[in-house]
Amino acid sequence: MNLIYFKIVLLYLLVPIIITSQNKETDKVRLFYLGGQSNMSGLGSNSELPNSLNKEFKNVYIFHGNSEEDDGKNGGLGTWQKLKPGHGYGFSSDGKKNVYSDRFGIELSFAKRLSELYPDEKIALIKYCRSGSSIDSQAASTFGCWEPDYKGSMGINQYDHYLSTIRYAMKIKDIDSDGIEEQLIPSGIIWMQGESDAAHGKNVALKYYSNLKRLINLIRASLRLDDLPAVIGKISDSHNDDDGKVWDDGEIVQQAQEKFAENDKNASIVRSTENYGYSDKWHYDSKGYIDLGKNFADEIYQLNLKFE
Repeated sequence: MNLIYFKIVLLYLLVPIIITSQNKETDKVRLFYLGGQSNMSGLGSNSELPNSLNKEFKNVYIFHGNSEEDDGKNGGLGTWQKLKPGHGYGFSSDGKKNVYSDRFGIELSFAKRLSELYPDEKIALIKYCRSGSSIDSQAASTFGCWEPDYKGSMGINQYDHYLSTIRYAMKIKDIDSDGIEEQLIPSGIIWMQGESDAAHGKNVALKYYSNLKRLINLIRASLRLDDLPAVIGKISDSHNDDDGKVWDDGEIVQQAQEKFAENDKNASIVRSTENYGYSDKWHYDSKGYIDLGKNFADEIYQLNLKFE
């Protein structure tokens, strides 16, 4: 049996079945996965949040898996909590307590917009991302990669940490501790990544389409919905480099992302990133993350209208 599919089968055995008995009282909750590298992690500044986002969200819960390098032992540890600022770069968890940062990513505006689109419904987010990570192992450097077959020195990669995050999150049956079990309904994948694969040579960039397609389909399989809607954030370039390009092969990765969104009937792409300001040469500013989260929510909502 292929090692990757063995891992997914093992995940199925360890994670409780999402469909529960009709005779047992449960709360149905929409579940979204947020993944990628640093622009998914988020470097927005909490001090720049508007009041509408600088708060604890009443009906939105998040399980943020602890980010680890490849071969790290604590990848994916986390605990369900109500969503609030601090889930950006610098967040960590030991599985019992979350350590919040002074940064935010797309999750706040994403949740706000979803709450408007799905009024009176509970929303659950699972977030696992790794700054600097690539899909291709040839671009992993010291940051890690999502290539499922990559073994490294101990056989643990970012996809393995993702699976651990899902396993830890799904084994909690009552995510809001109200005495009623939640029925988590996978409703979308949000993926913001590709910059690292655009910075390690043309051969790596040219493989991005096949790498992305395989990874998204494996994430779908792990969530048990082959056609689960997925939205890709299109990478962009600040041009703040000596040669005018931070991501030397960014156009190739961008074309691959467009191709994926065009060829997959249950995928779409957010292109507003090309208009964002930057806090440094690699990362969007606070306004960018706020806009990106809203646009991700709008896109996944439209895909779900067709999917459901």
